[in-house]
Amino acid sequence: MANVCEICNKGERSGMNVSHSHLKTKRTWKPNIQRVRAVVDGEVKRVNVCTRCLRSGKVQRAI
Repeated sequence: MANVCEICNKGERSGMNVSHSHLKTKRTWKPNIQRVRAVVDGEVKRVNVCTRCLRSGKVQRAI
């Protein structure tokens, strides 16, 4: 599954793990993407949506 929200375009972010001794290694943060049935332009479709968009009501879930 793609790690990108189809509503807000939120995707993977990269950065560093920093240990107590200040050694740095690369790491990524992935958004919490859910595949849900939603109403898009009057049709029911499956879309990849982050939980922030689901919670804020930017997506109308299909029942």
